[in-house]
Amino acid sequence: MRARLLPLLIVLMAGVLLALGFPLALSVAEAQQQKVIVDRLDDTARIAAEAQFVTEIPASEGERHDTLQHELARYETVYGIRAGVFYRDGQAMAAAPRFWSVPSAGEGLQAFQEALAGRRSRDPSQVWPWGRGRLIVASPVVRNGDVIAVVVTDSPTGEMRSRIVRGWLLIAAGETAAMLLALGAAIRLTGWVLLPVRTLDAATHDIATGRMKSRVAPGGGPPELRRLARAFNEMADNVEDVLEQQRAFVADASHQLRNPLAALLLRIELLAFELPEGNEEIASVRTEGKRLAEVLDDLLDLALAEHTDAELRLMDIAELAAERVAAWRPLADGKGVRLTEEGSAAATAWVDPVALSSALDAVIDNALKFTPEGERVVVTVSSHDAASKISVADGGPGLNQDELARIGDRFWRSSRHQNVKGSGLGLSISRALLTTGGGSMTYEQNEPHGLRVTVSVPRTAPHARAAPDRGAS
Repeated sequence: MRARLLPLLIVLMAGVLLALGFPLALSVAEAQQQKVIVDRLDDTARIAAEAQFVTEIPASEGERHDTLQHELARYETVYGIRAGVFYRDGQAMAAAPRFWSVPSAGEGLQAFQEALAGRRSRDPSQVWPWGRGRLIVASPVVRNGDVIAVVVTDSPTGEMRSRIVRGWLLIAAGETAAMLLALGAAIRLTGWVLLPVRTLDAATHDIATGRMKSRVAPGGGPPELRRLARAFNEMADNVEDVLEQQRAFVADASHQLRNPLAALLLRIELLAFELPEGNEEIASVRTEGKRLAEVLDDLLDLALAEHTDAELRLMDIAELAAERVAAWRPLADGKGVRLTEEGSAAATAWVDPVALSSALDAVIDNALKFTPEGERVVVTVSSHDAASKISVADGGPGLNQDELARIGDRFWRSSRHQNVKGSGLGLSISRALLTTGGGSMTYEQNEPHGLRVTVSVPRTAPHARAAPDRGAS
C-alpha cells in the first residue's frame, strides 16, 4: 500500500511546488528587467536635461553639443549602452557610437514614436535567459511644453539574464530542499498511517497460519485504523473462543465416548465366547468397534494438537528423518516396498521434535499404505535459505488435481481408496502440529506416478522471523 500511496503524495507535493515555483520564477525575471528599465529611465531623464540646454542656448551650442557627445561616448564606453539624442525628423543631435541612428522597426521605432508623443516608452517585452534581446528605452526632450527631441538608450541584456538565471537557480534549490523535506514528511506520514495496517496484516497472517494467539498491539495511526485494529482483536478473540469451544467439545466428546466404547468392546468379547468360533458377525462388530476407537483417539489427538504450544529447538532434521526411516523400514520390508533416504547428510532447523516426528510418521505411514509391492518410497532431506525440507515421495496411484486440493481436510479420503484402513485425520493432525511451530506441509504429484508430500520447517529462530513479518508493507 505504501508503494501506491507514497508516489501519489509525491506527485501532489511536486504539483504544488511547481505551481508556486513558476510564478515566482516569472516574478524574478520581471523584477530584474524592471530594475534595468528604471535605471535606463533615470539615465534618459538626465541625458534629456543636458540635451535641453543644447537647444536653449544657440550661441554656445557647439560647446554644449561637444559636451553632450562626450558624455554619451563615455556612457557607452563605461556601461556598454548605446545612447543617442535625435530630433523629431530622426536626425542625430548626438549619439554614441556616432553611426547609430533611430531604429527603423520593432520596439525601438515604437518607443521613439511614443516619446515624440510626449510619453515615456512603454516597457519592452520580457527578455528571457535563453534569448539575446536588447532593452530599448526612450524619453522625450521637452522645451516650453513641446517635444523637440528624443533620448534613446539601447541596453545589452547579458548581465540581466545572468541575474535571472541565478535567481532561478536559487528558486530551484529552494524547491529541491522543500521537495526533500516534503518527501521525508510523506514517508513519516505514510508510515504513521500504515503502521496499524502493517500490524494488522502481520496478525492476520499469523492467525491464517494457525497462530491464534496473535493480536494487533495498540499503536499509532489515524483513529479509524486504530478502531479497526480494536475490532480485529475483538473478532480474533471471538473466533478463538469459538474454536476453543469446538476443540473442548471434540476433546470432551472423544474422552467421554472412550469409556462406553471400551465397555462395549469388552461385552462384545464376552459375547464372542458364547458364540461359535469364527462367527463373521462378531468379527465384523469387533473390527468396526476398533475402528471407532481409532477415530476417537485421532479426534482427541487433533484437539490436543491444535491447542498445544510448540517447544521449538535447533536440531538436525536429517538425523531425525534417518531415525524415522529406520523405524519404518521393517514394515516396508514386510510389504515388499523399498524405503530409502536421500539428500543432505545434515540440515538444521527450528522444530518441535515431537511434532516433526509425528508428522513424518503420519506421512511415511500414508505412503506405505498406498505403495504397492516392488515400488519405492523415497525420503529426501534438503536445506534452503529460509527453510529445511523433508519430502516423502511414494510410488502409489497418486491423486488428481481436485483431490490434491482437498488432501489434509478432516475425515477426507479419496473415493478410490475407501477400502484402505484409516480415519482420514492423520495428515490433519500432522499439519496442525507443524503449523504451531511455523512449519507447513504441501502436496504434489510425483512423476511418473504417486504422491509427494513436502514438510517445510524454518531455519531461523522464532523472534528473528517475527520482526520482518511486522515490518513488511
